[in-house]
Amino acid sequence: MSTEQDKLVQIGELAKSLAITTRTIRYYEEIGLMGKTERIGGRARSYHKDDILRLKFILKLKNLGISLKEIEKLSDIFDINKKNFDVITPKLIEILDSHITRVDEKMADFSSLRKDIVEYRVRITNYLANNSDNRNPEY
Repeated sequence: MSTEQDKLVQIGELAKSLAITTRTIRYYEEIGLMGKTERIGGRARSYHKDDILRLKFILKLKNLGISLKEIEKLSDIFDINKKNFDVITPKLIEILDSHITRVDEKMADFSSLRKDIVEYRVRITNYLANNSDNRNPEY
């Protein structure tokens, strides 16, 4: 009797359900993020529930801005430790904390840039208001 765990999903169906390309899935396999995949009759790639969950995890991390290199480190730790979440979770938290710090730094940079742009706009607007007849502005 077949269980939900045993149900295989072919690559095209999986890609469509996740709104990605089959090339993306194959690329993740090529760089070692997906682990080994099964092939039906040696042809079409097929995926078990665990494979699908792993791909969803990869896509979620990528969507959060985590680099493929960092995801690869997590994948290696996960596989080496026989899929032990107690081992991978602290590393995942470390990567997420590092990413939060980088995002905070970027937000501070953008805030500073916004302030500079607003100040420059005010300066130009004031200059134009006070020198409407001058054709050679000194911004």
